[in-house]
Amino acid sequence: MQRRQAIVLLAAALVPRPAPAFASDHRLALHSFSEALMGTTFSIRCYHADGALAQQAAKAAFLAASAINAVASDYIADSEVLSLSKAAPGTAMRVTPLLFSLLAEARGVAELTDGAFDPTLGPLTRLWRESRRRGRLPDAPELAAARAACGWAHLLLDPASNSVTLSKPGMRLDLGGIAKGQAADAMARILEQHGIERSCVTAGGDVRAAAPPPERAGWSIALHASAQEMDAAPMVLTNAAVSTSGDLHQSIEIGTARYSHIIDPTTGLGLTRQVSACVVAPTATLSDALATACCVTDPAKVRDLARGWGVGELRLAQA
Repeated sequence: MQRRQAIVLLAAALVPRPAPAFASDHRLALHSFSEALMGTTFSIRCYHADGALAQQAAKAAFLAASAINAVASDYIADSEVLSLSKAAPGTAMRVTPLLFSLLAEARGVAELTDGAFDPTLGPLTRLWRESRRRGRLPDAPELAAARAACGWAHLLLDPASNSVTLSKPGMRLDLGGIAKGQAADAMARILEQHGIERSCVTAGGDVRAAAPPPERAGWSIALHASAQEMDAAPMVLTNAAVSTSGDLHQSIEIGTARYSHIIDPTTGLGLTRQVSACVVAPTATLSDALATACCVTDPAKVRDLARGWGVGELRLAQA
């Protein structure tokens, strides 16, 4: 039986910022909001004395997340990100500032991780979804063609013109490993702009915490990246983000092998090694992408690579 590995990373850049020196205000009340987005539930918990303002801020935050989903989802047939795959290879396509900023962040993390996180795995994502639906592995020629169409270095961005070029034939982008984190960060910014300083945004397995609740050190976050963590003590988070990734809830058996929904860039197939990752970072954008990157990285190399990713502490637990 394979041994499950639960990885917890604490980013070096995450020198905890002191919480703002708020005056104690017993008028502050907890407000909670939730919406279905990106195939999961997004939620907001925040403290403010004005309930109407909190509701207005939450509405604006959910709209920001919806806008990201509209341009970046590869489940929406006419989304802006999918329109890029319809252009001839090497054609520069002007995109909206929103999509350009999302792609710039994604490519930056791909470069940082040397492709452990790769937003150009769209051809493999589409092929693997079909394989999971049919319950059989893709044919070798199909898999080879999909792998040949990937490569983050072939995603070219020109900030001067807000244009994107996919330089290889058959390229297709997939921001599924970072978009929820980007949405959580956007929501946190919107809340802050509305004067909501004490907030916590949850986007599926990604959590973005701002200043802590009144009279508390931080937001209590329960981690469920692996079966071992189900009974673990909650994490206390302030002015930072945490993301979990793993195969605890999504996997499939094909033949005699168990495959994760997480694609291994080196094989083009779902991971067969049971692994889960939990990453704490200054932003949900970074924690979301690095959680995926850690899952597909050789466990023996994670510690060394993590230093290059700005990780100050790595705790590796095996069961």
